[in-house]
Amino acid sequence: MAKTVEEIADAMFTMVKDAQGVKKLKPTDLTKAMTELFGDDVDKKTCKEAIKTLVNSGKCVYTYFGGSFLELPHREGAAND
Repeated sequence: MAKTVEEIADAMFTMVKDAQGVKKLKPTDLTKAMTELFGDDVDKKTCKEAIKTLVNSGKCVYTYFGGSFLELPHREGAAND
């Protein structure tokens, strides 16, 4: 049974959250991980939609440092007060 975009987005968000501060994840890293996790229940198009959902909702942001990465949004120091 094919996974929904929301299920894939939730799994991707968990991966990004767990990797925060340890490793930066590229969109292709997330797509490969979802393929390994869910097998034939996902495809590249669905993964791309899940990433788009995460970015549009503000849960994740694209960062660029020699390549595009997905990360949790950073909070500015003054915003922590």
